[in-house]
Amino acid sequence: MSLSFSDSTRWFAEEVQPHAGELRAWLHGKFPALSDPDDVVQEALTRVWGEKQVRPVASPKALLFTTARNLALDQLRRQQVVRMEPIAETAGQFVLEDGPSAADTTAHNQELELLTQAIQSLPDRCRQVLTLRKIYGLSQKAIGAQLGIAEHTVEVQVANGMRRCAEFLARHGLP
Repeated sequence: MSLSFSDSTRWFAEEVQPHAGELRAWLHGKFPALSDPDDVVQEALTRVWGEKQVRPVASPKALLFTTARNLALDQLRRQQVVRMEPIAETAGQFVLEDGPSAADTTAHNQELELLTQAIQSLPDRCRQVLTLRKIYGLSQKAIGAQLGIAEHTVEVQVANGMRRCAEFLARHGLP
């Protein structure tokens, strides 16, 4: 539907704009958590105007209120996901993190991955003994009893595992 500008302006002034105050009051009552009902009213008015430019509007008031309701619900959903705060309120606030930086965390994770690879590269018995001793903290005597080997063998396997892991890490640039 193509109306002239003056016809559209008259239609808007007579059929839509008079409901703005009632819409504002309705939004205040229906959506008290709405941050700025005036923005919703303005956006709804703009969208109804745009709709009239494209097609006939049978009930301008119903379209206005339905559009405003949908806009209000969208705004409330967004507020639940991300709380919006004006920049002026946060300008003087600085966040200092006590934890490690992203780079430190990434480096640490890469080192752990290399250590895991080093341990996995050990022969089975050596890996078992080293894991039980260094990861689970079992004594040499307990490891020997669990695996059915002498304490001296446990000691030798731990030493071999540590040496091989150190060599693996050195080959990959870690001290």
